[in-house]
Amino acid sequence: MNIHSFVMMGQSNMAGRGDFGEVPPINHPRCRMLRNGRWQPMAEPINPDRPIFDILFHSGVCLTASFAESYANTYTDVQCGLIPCADGGTSIDDWEPGGLLYDNAVFQTQQAKRTSEVRGILWHQGEQDCGSAEKLRHYRSKFEIFLAQFIEDTELPSDIPIVVGELGYFATPMVDFDGERINATAYMNALFRTIADETPNIALASADGLDPKPDGIHFNSASLRIFGRRYFDAYQSLVKY
Repeated sequence: MNIHSFVMMGQSNMAGRGDFGEVPPINHPRCRMLRNGRWQPMAEPINPDRPIFDILFHSGVCLTASFAESYANTYTDVQCGLIPCADGGTSIDDWEPGGLLYDNAVFQTQQAKRTSEVRGILWHQGEQDCGSAEKLRHYRSKFEIFLAQFIEDTELPSDIPIVVGELGYFATPMVDFDGERINATAYMNALFRTIADETPNIALASADGLDPKPDGIHFNSASLRIFGRRYFDAYQSLVKY
């Protein structure tokens, strides 16, 4: 049975920081994840990166589990594979072409292409770039350079579907921007909406109404399940099978 795979990139809310035991595990027989170049049955944590501040921010429940489940339930003649490449706490500069994270994502994608058909890119990142006007101002150009080079280096179709998730509305960092005090999360989400509106192969997954963990930074497990299904709906808006 063919595998349709998806590249997971971004920072901790893509890797997933949901606590185990808060939602039922997803055990779908046609959902897979890439480990050491081989497809394994999907099980969370799908994207183990690293704990931060001891074990407070550990890898756990993530949005792509429910994305994969939705995909497999809709396309019943294929398997859905996940290619985990996200890393917590990373900025857009950390994903610059030629850097370690970028090169790893290219390598993992090339590995996945040997045994699957890469059907999309799933991105969630931006919290780390909400700390200053300078980072906000240059985010779009850096993001678009990164995506274009990644698609070229992995030899993926130029119009491959890309889903970008909004940042959590609950995060409200304030920064000085051109003489005004603005909500950096609202700015970044508006930027993502503009990118999606102006780029035919990019769709936006809304984070409206989703709830955080007590840390106020990461989506909780229940919200991650909802978010993954929203990613799938956004993906569906881009494709015709």
